[in-house]
Amino acid sequence: MSVEVETGEEDFGVPDGDAGTIKVILADSQAIYRVGMRKVFALEDDIRVVAQAETLENLFAALQRFPTDVVILEGHLIAGTVDAIPEFMRRAPQAKLIVQISSSDESSTVELYRRGVRGVVPRSISPDMLVKCVRRIASGETWIDNQSISWVIDAYRAQASVLTNPRSQPKLSEKELAIIACITRGMRNKEIAYQVGTTEQVVKNYLRKIYDKLGVADRLELALYCLHHKILQSNARPVDVPFVDPGIPLRAKL
Repeated sequence: MSVEVETGEEDFGVPDGDAGTIKVILADSQAIYRVGMRKVFALEDDIRVVAQAETLENLFAALQRFPTDVVILEGHLIAGTVDAIPEFMRRAPQAKLIVQISSSDESSTVELYRRGVRGVVPRSISPDMLVKCVRRIASGETWIDNQSISWVIDAYRAQASVLTNPRSQPKLSEKELAIIACITRGMRNKEIAYQVGTTEQVVKNYLRKIYDKLGVADRLELALYCLHHKILQSNARPVDVPFVDPGIPLRAKL
């Protein structure tokens, strides 16, 4: 594993007193793109390329060695991965990420912005636009074109519609609804198992499936989600959950 460091006249680090300089790492599998971008930035007094990387591993190594303001990342390097951007954010929370893509589509572009990418630009971007993009993102702005704005807005509208439309709610079985009804009443797994006539382990298995269906993390989120979206009230099927008499002892072992 190796990281290509800028040396010679440009040195590999930025002087401590040069606070106004934007420090950039170029992460690209193709050397010709790295060379081209380096030449573009070499003409700018306020932008300094501090390192180059041709793989994600090299990029993460460079982030450990060099303070960085902006990373320009080839989209191909993260194709097919789901954890690359979160890992980048974890390793370099102060650095801003620009992703270069060969072709754009709605789902991938929206997902990149959702994950925290500050700019999505084409590989064919002009030198002056790339410089402008780096400067704006380094200053804290997000770089997004008109088409991407429309895609992002449409995605959030669709998400809001899904959350508020009862017809789009996940389908739940009668037993799942019965377990949810027990959860909203504050019952424990042992009590739920007794009421629906099963075991605690089966209840736990059902809960995991319910969590996955509704996109919640625990029983508190489940209860709040179901109350907010009126899952039990809006469901047409009757849910029979017998009343638990506190005076009746539960079976010690199911």
